[in-house]
Amino acid sequence: MKKTMVMALVILLCGFAGPVLAQDKQIKAGFVYVGPVGDAGWTYAHDLGRLEMEKLPFVEPSTYIESVPEGAESARVINGLVRRGHNLILTTSFGYMDATIDVAKRNKDVIFMHCSGYKTAENVGTYFGRMYEPRYLSGIIAGKMTTKNIIGYVAAFPIPEVIRGINAFTLGVRSVNPEAQVRVVWTQTWFDPGVERDAADSLLDVGADVLAMHQDAPATLQAAEARGAYVIGYNSDMRHFAPNAFLTAPVWNWGALYTQLAEAVHNGTWKSEQIWWGVKDGLVGLADIHAKVPDDVKALVQERTAAIVAGTLHPFTGPLKDRDGHQVLGAGETMSDGEMLSMNFFVEGVQGTLSK
Repeated sequence: MKKTMVMALVILLCGFAGPVLAQDKQIKAGFVYVGPVGDAGWTYAHDLGRLEMEKLPFVEPSTYIESVPEGAESARVINGLVRRGHNLILTTSFGYMDATIDVAKRNKDVIFMHCSGYKTAENVGTYFGRMYEPRYLSGIIAGKMTTKNIIGYVAAFPIPEVIRGINAFTLGVRSVNPEAQVRVVWTQTWFDPGVERDAADSLLDVGADVLAMHQDAPATLQAAEARGAYVIGYNSDMRHFAPNAFLTAPVWNWGALYTQLAEAVHNGTWKSEQIWWGVKDGLVGLADIHAKVPDDVKALVQERTAAIVAGTLHPFTGPLKDRDGHQVLGAGETMSDGEMLSMNFFVEGVQGTLSK
């Protein structure tokens, strides 16, 4: 899935001229999903964006195909969407990257957008979000709400996207609570509720009183609810799975991007580029913060959100050390996109292995 940008070096606009685009073009969009729409997480959030796109008057009823395996099988599915006349195809998982590029080479009149990858072509662009920004903000809440200073993090795979999220979250935690530790357990899966629940329970067993997650199911929330802990969700607002435990969640608003993409294709202004939007652009943000979080904490989160939007706060600004005490950034230095996209270290305060 979203093995984002393991080899990408920097988000750059690509110099492709792009396919010849007609103005006032009707859009027939096709979406390829790695999980089920009912996962309440990653795929569910994408599908909300698809439905938002469909509200545009020039967008025809769209098609989605769910639970498509990454790899060779995805090429068959993408080809099928082309044969059925879709002129905008969105592939929403990292593992679809090579298949997307291959199919695009043979179908230059179709526009393809690939989520979280780094390969582009004249009719292929990429897109993702700066999820590290709301991760940092959610860490502030976790750091303020823990009483044991043990925060658990149920994580999928040790890849830059996930590592970046863990680090941003931990920097948020320790900006308000330098004594807190973030303990990481890897599940090696994006969507397996049973494995996710076991990982969450293992963190609760060692004393974590707040959990966070990079998973596509609500099992971590359900574990926290059952054990009387707090939880930070992910992907979408899953509070109904844990009404007492839920604090907030870093969430996606894919509709903000999908509507703009459809408009660009419709107007004939689409171009191949690599999109990496943040809180300022409305693609990522925090779900409503629960009433149990104190007002002063909410105010602090609002203040730092405004600073991120204004460009005066960047979570990865020095001085910054890795957990072994080695300096990563000097005072006032800000990490580049390329460095963030290839992140392979833990910051101070993270406990866990970086290996699979």
